[in-house]
Amino acid sequence: MNRIKLKRKLKIKPINFIAIFIVVFTLCIILVFNYIKTRIMPSLFKYASLEAKKFSSIIINDAIDKYVTDKININNLFLITNDSAGEIKSIDFNTALINKYLTTATKNIQKNLKLIEKGDIEKVEYKADLLESYDEKALKNGIIYYLNSGFIFNNPIFANFGKQIPIKISLTGDVITNISTELTNYGINNALIKVYVNIHISQQVILPYYEKPVELKTKVPIALKLVNGTVPNYYGNLNTTTPSITLPNE
Repeated sequence: MNRIKLKRKLKIKPINFIAIFIVVFTLCIILVFNYIKTRIMPSLFKYASLEAKKFSSIIINDAIDKYVTDKININNLFLITNDSAGEIKSIDFNTALINKYLTTATKNIQKNLKLIEKGDIEKVEYKADLLESYDEKALKNGIIYYLNSGFIFNNPIFANFGKQIPIKISLTGDVITNISTELTNYGINNALIKVYVNIHISQQVILPYYEKPVELKTKVPIALKLVNGTVPNYYGNLNTTTPSITLPNE
């Protein structure tokens, strides 16, 4: 007589369903966050870093204009030596004079960026210029710009849609400034001397759950000098960069 074998049905306890759901849900969350971090956030950061540089440039340009360009007397900036025949023998750059004003401008840039970071917009020296392009209420919260999340689709139709993502900046390194000059021939027996302020700022661009350092390097022209006559073979300090002025980030 053949035995009848009965197959047992595999029973899964309810607690196992809950455990499986928790594991799957956790993995999905990890994958979503990983996708956002590796694919979406870099695109957002690229745009955010451009906005941070644009914002900081307003403060930089205003500080250089007020404390350097407007203070300099072009006739005192260049020290020109003539020989007995009246021809130009040498041209020196008045480093001490420019560094005097540049130190003040450097301190001012750092101070105003720190005030922006804290949201203390009322004490910012260039409040009027900033408010032409940025929202005062956001700045009081330390936010320089709101970026719509629809930007990630890279489509103008969705650019103004989606949740607004706040962008903040933090001054993480030193504000470094120095002077450089550029000499070019201008016509016959003439030379055009251009003087620039080079600024290097280390910042942290902060997005929700994501932050990354960004370096801002800019070059602001502050003076032009046209030298007429025989161009000398010696140009003093004009072929070298003056020492940097560095202010520690306190």
